[in-house]
Amino acid sequence: MSTAFEPSLSTSTMRPPLSSADAPSMADSLPSINFGFDELRDRMAKFTVKFDSFIEQGRKRVLEERNQFRMNVTELKEDQRMKKRDIEILSQKSVTHQQTLAKETAETNEMKAAIANLSAQRDTHLAAKENLKQQIEDTLRQIDSRLAAQRAHAQHLDAQSRFNIPELDFWTLTLGLRIEGAGMNDHLKFVFTHIDDRDWTREAWFELDATKREYDIPYCKPKLEKEQVERVLEKINESRDLRVLLKGMRELFVEAFKV
Repeated sequence: MSTAFEPSLSTSTMRPPLSSADAPSMADSLPSINFGFDELRDRMAKFTVKFDSFIEQGRKRVLEERNQFRMNVTELKEDQRMKKRDIEILSQKSVTHQQTLAKETAETNEMKAAIANLSAQRDTHLAAKENLKQQIEDTLRQIDSRLAAQRAHAQHLDAQSRFNIPELDFWTLTLGLRIEGAGMNDHLKFVFTHIDDRDWTREAWFELDATKREYDIPYCKPKLEKEQVERVLEKINESRDLRVLLKGMRELFVEAFKV
């Protein structure tokens, strides 16, 4: 607050008169004026605090709004991705459904064609029924005829076996033939000795495969020409006579040892 200037305060009757050296200056006689700088400074400081608080709150609000905006954008993108995925799934289901319908249509057509084919086959079978009966009767007559032929052939083999045993003894005892197993069913190994004039103990052998209707010789030692062996096989397959096989192979071995 300002102080009112009073002239009575400039002099005092209670003090003695001052000398010229002790007299106050003009500046001392001026009244003191208070401009309120402290109050203004305090108000400015308070305003600065409020302004900084306002700025800080505004910054926080902007950051929160920006984060919220980013979250909203992220959620929108995720929703868009999920909807896009749903659209793809629905599109795939639609394509699958169309394929299923096409497949069912094709299967229906195939079934109709199969039914028509079966109907035609049924008609064909019914038409051929009488022919099949006649064929069965003809087949039965052929079976009876073949059975009679087999019985006759069996009687012939039985009669032939009476001569085979003595002849086999002749081959084994006189001509040095030995019959062995070849390690497999229906395979026989025929071993010859007394073939080489220089060494009577020298052996020659061949393996006979009787698993099929036509005889075969897969192995032999010493090795023979394939054409020669095939000629012997042709003879035995025609005659079914074991003597032809033994004689033919022994002759081939004799010729092979002479070389």
